[in-house]
Amino acid sequence: MPSRRDFLRISVGVGTLVAVGAPALAKSGAGHARSATAITQVFGDGIRLTAVAVAYDTPIQGTNLSPASFQVEGRTVTGAFTSTSADPADRAASGHFVIVTLSPADTNALLAEKITPPGDNKTGATPGSSAGSNGRGGPGNAGDIPFYDTTYKLPRATLFQTGPLETIHDQRVAASNTALTTTMVKNPIVDDFRQLEFHDAKTGKTLRYNLFVPKGYDPKRTYPLVLFMHDAGATSDVTRTTLYQGLGAIAWASPQDQAQRPAFVLAPQYAEIIADDDGHTSAMLDTTIDLIEELASRYSIDRRRLYATGQSGGCMMSIAMGIKFPDFFAASFLVAGQWDPALVKPLVRQKLWILVSQDDDKAFPGENAITEVLARNGAKISRATWDGTWTAKQFRTAFDKIDAQGSPINYVTFAKGSVIPPGASTAGASGHRNTWRIAYTIEPIREWIFRQHR
Repeated sequence: MPSRRDFLRISVGVGTLVAVGAPALAKSGAGHARSATAITQVFGDGIRLTAVAVAYDTPIQGTNLSPASFQVEGRTVTGAFTSTSADPADRAASGHFVIVTLSPADTNALLAEKITPPGDNKTGATPGSSAGSNGRGGPGNAGDIPFYDTTYKLPRATLFQTGPLETIHDQRVAASNTALTTTMVKNPIVDDFRQLEFHDAKTGKTLRYNLFVPKGYDPKRTYPLVLFMHDAGATSDVTRTTLYQGLGAIAWASPQDQAQRPAFVLAPQYAEIIADDDGHTSAMLDTTIDLIEELASRYSIDRRRLYATGQSGGCMMSIAMGIKFPDFFAASFLVAGQWDPALVKPLVRQKLWILVSQDDDKAFPGENAITEVLARNGAKISRATWDGTWTAKQFRTAFDKIDAQGSPINYVTFAKGSVIPPGASTAGASGHRNTWRIAYTIEPIREWIFRQHR
């Protein structure tokens, strides 16, 4: 039986096998399908299987290609186009690959699976549970190793070519009743991160982390670095988990963002609770800072352009770092967190973008209390209420309005009811979790962060 680590790994690259004993591929011959690759995409609520790349031994003509020529078991086919590789970004008028796109709204598209925790969890509380080990509804105490309640199933699909295709040589590739099961997987953007370990001589701790190095890295120039810290629900001993669970890390590493704002992206994978509701952090706070120092000595990283961001527990970690190391980061993007307001005075002169939902029964009053303290101590704060259902254009307009005020601290709340998807439950932490589902899709905020210098 595959281990939990086997399920969580998903893949290490295009060449990783993800299916054993799959049905035989189509027999070799001109125009026949040779193999299939599962393609994933990370959304605000996690990673999904969104396409299959079918490799043919003869280039396929894309002009008259129809999605009706393909069926995928248990999934909704939404489109088909030709490509020069298994990467959808290499779309072309013809190519050896056909990318068959699948609806991300399919009920089985999401790869995350929740595990029921044991009845008596003595190692810490289950992330997202209603009662943490601190007795106040939090995820547990800083330093606790919780029950890891989420796994990620292997991306796998079985495809049939149900209609004929045309090659660039005006030949036909006949329909086939032979099932083609994916044997490889490609995770765009996620695959661009390196998985590494840092052994901190100062704290004695070992920290697994994901690192994105800008493509075409030139040591003769300097680059900013973005630190993303995940929430308690992504606590895990599998390094890639933080990349699978949402957009907090990979939004900064997308080809579009990197083309405009090339930067290193650091996404630690914490195996323990890093910050709790009693205002405590684990030793991983110092280890994370030490890791950044080590990376800055190894790469050409601009120490005047170090940025921190995190959601929930990761937001709390960002706040704690700002308090303990007030001159370290040039700016912080704080998403759905809170902290003891009596401790936040060191944040007064920092550059912060704070985002929280009015449906968040802990982080919303928590951030209200923090900003009140900062305002009383002389901080200039601009405030606005946004709607989580807005389009990118609407977010841009709202951003321009608050940005025009030129404040070093911007406090934005999502209007009540606007972050929760239609038909979704409002119970529990729904307003909390759905904040970061949207937060990292708002590009103007990322632009603002990169404008800040220490």
